[in-house]
Amino acid sequence: MLKGISPILSPELLKVLCEMGHSDTIVIADGNFPAETMGKDAIVIRMDGHGVPEILEAILKVFPLDQYVDKPVCLMEKVPGDPADVSIWKTYEEMIAKEESRGISVIGTLERFEFYEHARKAYAIVATSETSQYANILLQKGCVLEDI
Repeated sequence: MLKGISPILSPELLKVLCEMGHSDTIVIADGNFPAETMGKDAIVIRMDGHGVPEILEAILKVFPLDQYVDKPVCLMEKVPGDPADVSIWKTYEEMIAKEESRGISVIGTLERFEFYEHARKAYAIVATSETSQYANILLQKGCVLEDI
């Protein structure tokens, strides 16, 4: 264990977060997301038994969002007419507002198949047991600009 680092961040996930460079992306995927299919060219990290919000919260504490793009956070848009509940997005907004100086303006959305295309290019995909639909979130890494 490390001081100041959430124990949910496994050694494997911490290694991946450190390896990622500026503009690399990581997807934190819900339990229905085809992580292995989308992650054929990525590192897939299984975090069964965990939900997206708890992983997102821990990652945001150590992961700089790209400060050179308007929307370094992307959510998968609901398919038109789908009655799925996306109230989990409110939780994401609260977490991002707490950790990101630009607030929730950094959050964008991508149409489902466009999200899949971005996921196929991701550096890593974290597969969770999240049961909420449309709970997938893509983060684009920025630079650490301040002294650590």
